[in-house]
Amino acid sequence: MSSIRQAKFQIGQVVSHRLFPFRGVIFDVDPEFANSEEWYEAIPEHIRPRKDQPFYHLLAENAESEYIAYVSEQNLVPDESGEPIRHPQISEFFVKTPDGRYEPKPTAMH
Repeated sequence: MSSIRQAKFQIGQVVSHRLFPFRGVIFDVDPEFANSEEWYEAIPEHIRPRKDQPFYHLLAENAESEYIAYVSEQNLVPDESGEPIRHPQISEFFVKTPDGRYEPKPTAMH
């Protein structure tokens, strides 16, 4: 029986990719890999992450565009730039606090 690790990063945290030039804000976390095998196999083997770690869904951006990214914990580092995220969906998920943090929007319960 494998034990699932505690996620290192949290929803609303801004992170950068360790290898590639993009950053984003976390909007969801999978305790371990939960994407397709096709997606996983498309990653070059020499940089393919382990599946037994948290994977994060990001509202991501690079110099050219904004998109959704799915990234392993081992490939993320905290983003210390203080720069806002420009992703067009940011307001669907978060409220930006006066100090620049992203707080998840309250969800309605039925």
